Amino acid sequence: METPRKGLWVSPLDLERANRGHPPLVYFFDPRPRSSTGDSDGADNFFDPSRLKEAMAKALVAFYPLAGRVGVAGDGRTQIDCNSEGALFVVARSQLRLDDLDDLKPSPELRRLFVPRIEPSSIILAVQVTFMKCGGVVLGTAFHHVAVDAMSDFHFMQTWSAFSRDGDGAAVELPCHQRTLLRARSPPVVHPDALSVLYRPKMTSSSSSEPGAATTAGVFVISNDQLASLKRICGGASAFCAVGALVWQCACAARRLPPDVEARVSFSADIRRRRAMRPPLPDRYLGNGIITLCAAGAARDISTEPLEHVAGRIQAARNRLDDELVRSAIDYYHELLSLESESGYRLQGDTMAETELRVVSWLGMPIYDADFGWGKPRRVSRAGSVRGGYVHLTRSGPEADSGVRVLVCLEAANMKEFERLFCAKLEGLLHAKL
Repeated sequence: METPRKGLWVSPLDLERANRGHPPLVYFFDPRPRSSTGDSDGADNFFDPSRLKEAMAKALVAFYPLAGRVGVAGDGRTQIDCNSEGALFVVARSQLRLDDLDDLKPSPELRRLFVPRIEPSSIILAVQVTFMKCGGVVLGTAFHHVAVDAMSDFHFMQTWSAFSRDGDGAAVELPCHQRTLLRARSPPVVHPDALSVLYRPKMTSSSSSEPGAATTAGVFVISNDQLASLKRICGGASAFCAVGALVWQCACAARRLPPDVEARVSFSADIRRRRAMRPPLPDRYLGNGIITLCAAGAARDISTEPLEHVAGRIQAARNRLDDELVRSAIDYYHELLSLESESGYRLQGDTMAETELRVVSWLGMPIYDADFGWGKPRRVSRAGSVRGGYVHLTRSGPEADSGVRVLVCLEAANMKEFERLFCAKLEGLLHAKL
């Protein structure tokens, strides 16, 4: 089927994330179970590449920008060239077993093994199907961030897997391609009140390359019972606010920040789901439909006040999300990106200052809705290295009661103390009074 061939304008929210390239994800699928006859059920067509390619081709008709390339408009502005050149699809085999990867953290090695090398870099979508020695499969994906955020990524995965599973994709919900819904106002106007809650990245000279402190990553799992206790201690806060508060408090204490210094936690707010805009942004908007908010407080307070109060700071920032805040955020990034283009300065680099923490949450997102006809994945995880000061929250498995997997990347000198504090608080949650 023919798809539109055009240059697709991208919004300031897309451009703000364009330099993040292709965030890599990996989906781990268990081998097919043995039947009573001893044969593996469906082994002959388990993750059949031809079936997957056919399903992807169908999905890309609706998601046609993903089959294009990152390009440049006549005025020098980044755009998506919708040219139907297609996605990169790689098939590989590994002598590893899935059980060898249980404790593997995001790393360059994990990405090298299971996510294809993307050449040219203008490719928007790349996938790799790796057949493991144990009979399982690892599916690696990489979407260019200028084209999608996490919600759009998972929407495509739902659609692709539905076509593979059902053939006709009868339940597929089509994406919305109207990126001009997120165009900056003319002239751009940033409301003064918005600046207290919008995350404002620092600008650094494009010629500077100051090395950051060595970082390390740790993975922590919060059980469903611990999560229930944590939410109760936080006054009935959402899972995101409760877990975010716990991580922020432990990080502040582990970093031993000066008592009066301002500590900040920043996080993404999905402007589709909160009905923040007037009119609302469609649920199936394809593109970056998120803005970054932040909460702040003196390091002394964040480290010592009751968790309920820390969670309340995060919730208060989320409650500020409305149409004016969203429009101000779009205008702010429009102006910031113009400054970056004109002055030779760029947005802050890979590692955040010790006073900063970024929490990226996929809680509530359909990350496990990727059943290609052979069951849901055992686990979904980032594959590439995590930047210093970043925390990623996901469900630890496809079951509703699987708990929360917390991936933390901190300065190596502070990680041991963070782990001690975090694990002690988790242990205390199991003994918290009802």
